[in-house]
Amino acid sequence: MKKLTLLGWLCLCLFAAFAAHAQPFSFVALGDLPYGDESRAYPPYRALIGTINKLHPPFSIHVGDVKSGSTVCSDQEFEAQWGHFNRFETAVVYTPGDNEWTDCHRANNGAYDPQERLQALRNRFFTPGQSLGKAPLSLQNQSTLNPAHAKFIENQRWLHQQVLFVTLHIVGSNNNFEVRDPAAVAEFFERDKANVAWIRDAFALAQESSAKAIVFAMQADVFESKSIWEDFPGNSGFRNSIGNTLLPLSAEAAVPVLLIHGDSHVFRFDQPFSLAKKPLSNLTRLIVPGEKDVRAVHVTVDVSQSQPFAVGLIETKP
Repeated sequence: MKKLTLLGWLCLCLFAAFAAHAQPFSFVALGDLPYGDESRAYPPYRALIGTINKLHPPFSIHVGDVKSGSTVCSDQEFEAQWGHFNRFETAVVYTPGDNEWTDCHRANNGAYDPQERLQALRNRFFTPGQSLGKAPLSLQNQSTLNPAHAKFIENQRWLHQQVLFVTLHIVGSNNNFEVRDPAAVAEFFERDKANVAWIRDAFALAQESSAKAIVFAMQADVFESKSIWEDFPGNSGFRNSIGNTLLPLSAEAAVPVLLIHGDSHVFRFDQPFSLAKKPLSNLTRLIVPGEKDVRAVHVTVDVSQSQPFAVGLIETKP
């Protein structure tokens, strides 16, 4: 084994000291914005971005649905939302929602091919190794790390202050698990497999890196297809990725886990998940507000606490 130089030992000691005394930090979560036509929806959204910029977070996470489900999925719309992301003074990490691709087949969305729109999203919003925003964050993409899932540049992760952040491409409208459409089913199974692999990799990396907490961010409210008997029935597009993967791995993990999503538009911070009818006390959910509720969430993380996550709403005063 190669001997470490004195400088090497000093670096290791400094790293250990820093790791032992990680400082609390904050970031911003938002989603389901902007919703509606440009004249009505853009001004309050831009004002919210301005308020976020005054907080100067190290990064913000947008959990998708950058347009409403009844507006056109055009290239011009994508450019407008790309422009909004570039209004963020610091980094912003984006994960897609259903409104920008799975629902684009609707006539009032322009009757687009959803998979063509998904590729357009990947081309416009994602660059290997970095986020969006005026001060991009360095991150990792599943497409680069895992050739078996080379399409999925939108699945991203990064470490910050001993906390692992991970985005998952899991969307509303039952995660595009539309059994009447063979193309949608094929797309769903491929993406579902990639998401499962990315979740498993995240927990493995958290253990290897001695992360103190894990934060997952995605678009979908996974309870949309629940039945009176179970949260993730056979027709649920979230059964494999969430019910059979994220929940049991969270139960096994020795660290707190936060799952951030949108889709429902109503702010919540709770612990609704259970496994084998037992509550998962280390898995917390945050639903960001959205649609007509043009607010974001300020998330504070203090890994020295048993519950390291605290939240507060960010609103723009008129």
